[in-house]
Amino acid sequence: MTSETDPNTAGVQYNRWNEDNINLNVAGTGVTGLYNRVCTGTLGVAIKVAGALAALVAVYIIGYLIGYYAHKC
Repeated sequence: MTSETDPNTAGVQYNRWNEDNINLNVAGTGVTGLYNRVCTGTLGVAIKVAGALAALVAVYIIGYLIGYYAHKC
């Protein structure tokens, strides 16, 4: 007679749960590698500088247009 607390059954369930975690970790390594390549090092610094310059230019253009239309009359 087997019960729900049988050690063999619990071990199988634990192993299946463990395999799911391993698969998730393996899938996460690709994302981690992409993060390390894009967000750190020389390429990461270049992307951050380009993003900051793009934001600065966008704010400048928006401010220029608002100033132009505010002082038009």
